[in-house]
Amino acid sequence: MLELLGSGLVSLWLDMAGVKIKPLDALDALAWQSSPGFVIAPDPNRAGAMTVQEYLKGLITSKLVAQDLISHQGIWLQSGPMLMANHQGTIPLPAASLTKIATSLATFKTWGPDHQFDTLVSATGPVVNGVVQGDLVITGGNDPMFVGEEAIALGNTLNKIGIKQVKGNLVIIGNFAMNFQRDPVLAGQLLKQALNHKTWNRSVIYQYSIMPKGTPKPQVVIAGTVKVEAQPKAQQTLLVRHRSLPLKQLIKEMNVYSNNDIAEMLADAVGGATVVKATAANLAQVPQSEIQLINGSGLGRENRISPRAACAMLMALQREASAHQLTLADLFPMSGFDQRGTMHSRHLPIATVMKTGTLNDVSALAGVVPTRDRGLVWFAIINRGGNVSGFRAEQDKLLQHLVKQLQVSTGIPNALTPDSPKNSLPQLGAGSRNEILLKSL
Repeated sequence: MLELLGSGLVSLWLDMAGVKIKPLDALDALAWQSSPGFVIAPDPNRAGAMTVQEYLKGLITSKLVAQDLISHQGIWLQSGPMLMANHQGTIPLPAASLTKIATSLATFKTWGPDHQFDTLVSATGPVVNGVVQGDLVITGGNDPMFVGEEAIALGNTLNKIGIKQVKGNLVIIGNFAMNFQRDPVLAGQLLKQALNHKTWNRSVIYQYSIMPKGTPKPQVVIAGTVKVEAQPKAQQTLLVRHRSLPLKQLIKEMNVYSNNDIAEMLADAVGGATVVKATAANLAQVPQSEIQLINGSGLGRENRISPRAACAMLMALQREASAHQLTLADLFPMSGFDQRGTMHSRHLPIATVMKTGTLNDVSALAGVVPTRDRGLVWFAIINRGGNVSGFRAEQDKLLQHLVKQLQVSTGIPNALTPDSPKNSLPQLGAGSRNEILLKSL
């Protein structure tokens, strides 16, 4: 970002627009780039506005949108302090999974990229000849990606410290979810099954099959049932601390696959939709009225975000990420790098970082695309209508046409280069994230 915005490009934009202002240093430029509400002047280059006008006409011509419903479409294009195009851009519209941008921003700011959620494993009685003479207690700590591979690794860790049986129950305390199942009883039942390979079903067998070859099969037999308790018992021995993936990886997986369960668990952990909304609006410097949320995932038309606010939150996330030597591509999918999840079957310009949003009658796309003539162009498109696949195709064409008008970037700018270029899958089931707290029994 600094090499694009600190090179005099902003001063040039202002000069072209007839705005006289003293030269900016890189930090001033960066501040502008992260504050979309701070627009100095319209872009004198009409390429963005004309592209959007043609796009809107095309929606009518192709009968994706009726003439009287064109006002239900929202678009915002911005580069630095220059507003390139605006159609209903400040009106909050049903945003679907663009809501996850707000969740990403609020959680990233609250905890930072390396935060990990702890799941604690304890015993309420001594261990005699490999048998816990009491209950096995799981104290959940909001880990949204505790899945089968994690449970298998945990079982192997318990075997490693000599535990093979539990005489009592499996007790769940706190916020514990497994395989995105947030009901504590059901999550506990899934865990109990995964800890003992002799009770595995086809789902657990598959999860085991994608783990590294040679991974042991755990055998921790729990005699009792799954119970949920509000508070831990007074006397229990802490055995293992399981740490989640770092937050930056959780956010990336959430956005790549637009996972609603991860989004809602993260939003709840930070304080709920009200906290997410307030935090995101404050960091993005837009009115709270432009971010209206009932949850952290986007499920429900009551989640409404203006296109301007969507761009604002992405810019704020880029600013927060850069403070940790990361970029937006470390948190969202990038075309040419991530072809899994929601990026699959999209035809976006190279190095476009994006987030999609979809409901039955909503198709949304927001992100940033690098260009030669305007540097980073931030965009948000929210379409209303029944033909979601048709809207997706037209959104892709809009960005392709825009990049053609502004010329393709000569290379992927450092501002969008991910810290991990390969964007590899997270290391699920990693035994290294199980810290043994009781060395001998």
